[in-house]
Amino acid sequence: MRLRSLCYTLLILLLASCSTTTVFIVRHAEKVDESDSTHLSQAGQVRAVVLADTLANRGIDSIFTTPYRRTRQTAQPLSQRLGLPIVSYPASPTSAIVQRLERIRGKEALVVGHSNTILDIAKGLGVTPTLSTIASGDFDNLFQVRIRRTPFGKSVLLTEKTYGHPTPP
Repeated sequence: MRLRSLCYTLLILLLASCSTTTVFIVRHAEKVDESDSTHLSQAGQVRAVVLADTLANRGIDSIFTTPYRRTRQTAQPLSQRLGLPIVSYPASPTSAIVQRLERIRGKEALVVGHSNTILDIAKGLGVTPTLSTIASGDFDNLFQVRIRRTPFGKSVLLTEKTYGHPTPP
């Protein structure tokens, strides 16, 4: 009887140590132009709604953005739709958000960053994107990083997609 109880306890502990976390990483949507890089353009506002449509049913429970207006505006439609707060993280160093994401277990998160940070965030989580840089006019990448933890180790899988091709109304 005692051995059975010990086996059940061990099994419960092993199962409790298993988790899958999914992190969606995107660059902020289109900005007005280089003279006003703080606000989203009409196309960027449409793309932000398309992002919300894309992720609305994915179980997102955490939304992280840098403190810049364009990243917050990109996440805002999803935040409003899901009733979730936007949590700010520093744009630099990327290790700050990576460490925060590494502590999350069994959750689904959106991270909105910048052309010079999103690839480093993905790499920091343990994957190697096929892109080496994000071009200045490239706003549609959607990186999905799935982190599966088991008692036997951790596996990390990257899925690279694009989302939406907005046109201004």
